[in-house]
Amino acid sequence: MPPDREQATIPAHGDGRYMRVGLFGGSFNPVHDGHIQLARRALRQLGLDQVWFLVSPGNPLKPVAGMAPMAERLAGVRARIHSVRQRRLVATDIEARLGTRYTFDTLRRLKRLFPHVRFVWLMGADGLAQMGRWRRWQDIVSMVPFAVLPRPGYNPAALHGRVARRLACWRLPARAARLLPMCAPPAWVFLPAPQNAISATQIRASRAACGHERE
Repeated sequence: MPPDREQATIPAHGDGRYMRVGLFGGSFNPVHDGHIQLARRALRQLGLDQVWFLVSPGNPLKPVAGMAPMAERLAGVRARIHSVRQRRLVATDIEARLGTRYTFDTLRRLKRLFPHVRFVWLMGADGLAQMGRWRRWQDIVSMVPFAVLPRPGYNPAALHGRVARRLACWRLPARAARLLPMCAPPAWVFLPAPQNAISATQIRASRAACGHERE
């Protein structure tokens, strides 16, 4: 499927599809191999039918300065997915079309629009470490189960942080990860995986340095 055709697969008016879907939200400024590896691992270990890359129109916790235009970031994710020939990964601007910016609002709308879909929220350990700052995070973990993948430098803070401690009794062992999409929330799992230290911040800094050298 060509990259410019993938948007139509997730209609903002919803539908009656039945499937298990991982929701991977982020700015993807820019998308990189670590994002793709996380999504592909989630497909396998959680038994998902698809992973939707929710390209954010604007993350409230990230500065506006240095943020590439929405269309550029979306095109970048679509191109990267197309290059790995993985049709079960889908890039979408549905948050922009729904007019949502906060995870809670996005999840509430998606659950109404796709009532038969079993959603799982996907994030790196850095996301879990910061989750206590998210708007209505207690409600979020009661809406969908979530899966966390390791990220160098963030794992101890994530697994011993406030959110993980509060939800410790609802953590599934990694060997039971394929049960997660069918679990009633709150439920979560930490998936051991090879760690990728690459970050969008490092990529932007490297690109800026290269541009300065060429001047």
